[in-house]
Amino acid sequence: MERVTQRIRPVDAVVAGILCVLAAVMAIENIKSNSTSIKVDSHSWLQVPLFVAAALPALWWRRNLVAVLLAASGLMLVHVLVFGHLTRCGSGIPLVFVLAFLCGFADLTLRQQLAALGLSVVLATFVLMWDTSAGPSIIPVVALIQVGLYGVGRVVANRAGMASELRQRNHDLRVLRDERAALEVSDDRIRLSARLESLLEQRLSQLGAAAEQGKVADPAAVQALLISLEEDSRRTLGDMREIVGQLRGGEVALAPAPSVAHLDALLARYVDGASRLQVRGDPRVLPASVELSAYRIVEYLVTALADKPTAPVGVTMTFTDNALDIVVAGSVPKGTDLRGAVGRARERALLHAGSLDLKVSRGRAHVRAHLPVLNGV
Repeated sequence: MERVTQRIRPVDAVVAGILCVLAAVMAIENIKSNSTSIKVDSHSWLQVPLFVAAALPALWWRRNLVAVLLAASGLMLVHVLVFGHLTRCGSGIPLVFVLAFLCGFADLTLRQQLAALGLSVVLATFVLMWDTSAGPSIIPVVALIQVGLYGVGRVVANRAGMASELRQRNHDLRVLRDERAALEVSDDRIRLSARLESLLEQRLSQLGAAAEQGKVADPAAVQALLISLEEDSRRTLGDMREIVGQLRGGEVALAPAPSVAHLDALLARYVDGASRLQVRGDPRVLPASVELSAYRIVEYLVTALADKPTAPVGVTMTFTDNALDIVVAGSVPKGTDLRGAVGRARERALLHAGSLDLKVSRGRAHVRAHLPVLNGV
């Protein structure tokens, strides 16, 4: 993986801007210098843009560092030949140090890096050879510092490359982990699907055998058979709900079906304390289908009658040995679709061979539902 890219980054613009500002300041100081101890051959303002131009190529070092060094060296040589002895080390030395560091940091072959380092030493020579403050005597020291900065650049580049490779490996490991998890989920779903298919085949074969036994004429045997069929069907439905919940990955919890025990919460939600729930007889657990239908019947009717939070609604549940009777009474709001609600409730009652009657008198509705329950359930 490449350690650098060719596009200009904000940090490149900041570094190049600082170098250009240093070059401009140094050129202006040369122009305004009146010191007799420092030789200044030219006070021309033309040296400002040329000095800045020598530092500006550092902005594009990611594209071609060797070309940047060639351009900077050429412009610096022209500056030296045109304007003669000046103070250039104040901005030229920072420039060569930055470029020497980049020689080790850039994504180049070793030969290209060494060639770029050599060009940075040449640039330092051009900066110092007619420099009136530092002079050419410090060229060897500057060259040694450049070599050191080149080594620092290589170390930083290697560390950056290792960090980038580590990030890529972490990303690959996360992808592999997710793929493995997806494969495990898929395998679980295939296994659960096979389990569901086996369960359905087993239950269907049991129901078929039970249907064959139902051909006998004994009423008691037929009733026992019907009870057994209902119990097996309820157990099969529960197993299917569990398996389907697992197939859905556990993302959506499968809440139990509403029952008579949930009516208090239903009435509190719709009529806010103005409801009256009475239970008569001997309350007991009813078949799940009857429990669900009883809840839906009350829900349909209460939704239609209780359009206001304070509208009083009375619900009476009467448990007998072989049936559940439901009475819902309340005022009929204007514009309510009471007959539609009663129709849906009647369909629920008819599912269990039951009945539902509606009486409306003086703006009040009285609904009675009768749901038969098989003995022994």
